[in-house]
Amino acid sequence: MRLAFLGTPDFAVISLAALLEAGHDIACVYSQPPAPRGRGQDLKPSPVHQFALDHGLTVRTPKSMKSDEEIAAFQALGLDAAVVVAFGQILKPGILEAPRLGCFNLHGSILPRWRGAAPIQRAVMAGDEITGVQVMRMSEGLDEGAVIATATTRIGRYDTAGTIHDRLAQLGARLLVDTLPAIEAGTAVETPQAEEGVTYARKITPAEARLDWSRPAEEIDRQIRGLSPFPGAWFEAPSTRGPTRVKALMSHVEDASGLPGTALDDSLLIACGDGAVRLLELQREGKGRQPADVFLRGFPVAAGTVLA
Repeated sequence: MRLAFLGTPDFAVISLAALLEAGHDIACVYSQPPAPRGRGQDLKPSPVHQFALDHGLTVRTPKSMKSDEEIAAFQALGLDAAVVVAFGQILKPGILEAPRLGCFNLHGSILPRWRGAAPIQRAVMAGDEITGVQVMRMSEGLDEGAVIATATTRIGRYDTAGTIHDRLAQLGARLLVDTLPAIEAGTAVETPQAEEGVTYARKITPAEARLDWSRPAEEIDRQIRGLSPFPGAWFEAPSTRGPTRVKALMSHVEDASGLPGTALDDSLLIACGDGAVRLLELQREGKGRQPADVFLRGFPVAAGTVLA
């Protein structure tokens, strides 16, 4: 099929690579414009943009797909279909209706649960036991289109947003490759989304990343895993140089109690409002991610220490 691919982050690269390997003709790749990245804050292309350049694909990076010029350029591609994976822009009818067969989105949840920007993080933070990816026909509404295909995975006790992200990226790429032939043949079954059970996965805000030890341990554990590896749930620990910001990147719940925020032993068992969490992987400012035993060798947290 002659396709346009619209995507931006690493999650989308896996799908683009799979479509290429399957032999599809990628007429054009669309991605968000280069943005400041790294310590030097130099402008760098998105992961999808860089992958497309490396594979000799035509790339467009408009700030908006809403202009008459961009719509006309898209319409002129003569597409069979367009595939959208975490692109980051709302598409107008002039775009959605341009391909012969339509535009199809790969979304990282089981719709209508977790429509929107951060479905993977929200699923982990909410304690969902199962999540998945779905191919859907795009409509003007936010993730409201009819669902064509689904692949699911369980969210385990030690899963993070990062592990689920990687698993869904692989599942989604295979799902797209398997589903496009049915779309082309006209045999794909499109199922409207249920009107009940709609939830929205709003963007993660900086305020959500700070840990509040007065909350139940189950909630804190899910917050830590749902924000790992990025942006990382964090707290402040006392040190000789003053309060030090530390990210908690993996944890589990244990049956213990104490004053919320207090270290109950020398191995990072931290009391919460109800129960306690054992911090298993951490990262302090200027350092890499470390397992708890390595972290404690350079930054001891003795029993009785109160974290903020």
